[in-house]
Amino acid sequence: MSNETILLDIKSVHAVYNKTIKALNGVSFQLRRGEILALLGSNGAGKTTALKAISNLLPAERGQVTSGTIRFEGRDVLSEKPANLVRSGLVQVLEGRHCFKSLSVEENLISGGLGRSSSRREIAADLEHIYAIFPRLKEKRRTASGLTSGGEQQMTAIGRALMSRPRLLVLDEPSMGLAPLVIKDIFRSLKALNREDGLSILVAEQNSTVALQYADHATVIENGVAVLSGSAAEWRSRDDIKAFYLGEGAAFAHDRPAA
Repeated sequence: MSNETILLDIKSVHAVYNKTIKALNGVSFQLRRGEILALLGSNGAGKTTALKAISNLLPAERGQVTSGTIRFEGRDVLSEKPANLVRSGLVQVLEGRHCFKSLSVEENLISGGLGRSSSRREIAADLEHIYAIFPRLKEKRRTASGLTSGGEQQMTAIGRALMSRPRLLVLDEPSMGLAPLVIKDIFRSLKALNREDGLSILVAEQNSTVALQYADHATVIENGVAVLSGSAAEWRSRDDIKAFYLGEGAAFAHDRPAA
């Protein structure tokens, strides 16, 4: 894989919380430009910690990367402020459908464009693009986000991130707590963005079935280590991999404390 094709490069990353609790134990993986990479694993495997490390958000939670490197478009992520990473095109949607509940859907979306100093014309154009992707948001654009459904709040959170015009969109458990039809709508929209706009996407998911349906490649994290990487299309047809690594067998049959 040439350096020109690599958008995100994570090598041998170790991370701890409170200087003692190990969360990542040498995670390595790469994401190529224009692909969707699914980061799979059970609750507590280290997926969320890996995503927060990628956006340099761990210090805000008493965490730190103790060794290893993370590079986005060749830039050392760990030496950058999170806000600068967003401006450079690395934008994350955190777990939990974070919205400004008292603001309308449209006000939430507009807040995503303000971070990159967009003009009024650019914001208007980007809003129409978001409404084309998620038509339900246009219907609810004047409604307070706190009064919308869980699926609509997730769409709002993703839409707000898209208003920043990311080159890499990072999503943490976007399907959590949502109905199957809503999950399918969201992943179809993400796939369309990837296919039509060339948006690179990294998505952490416990729902391996839906993630593998839309991803190009996948990496499994287990106990803070990337234990397997490969083609999503191949994994969809491999019952042995699905049984052992992806939630249907002993490897993921038990819960652990969240990382």
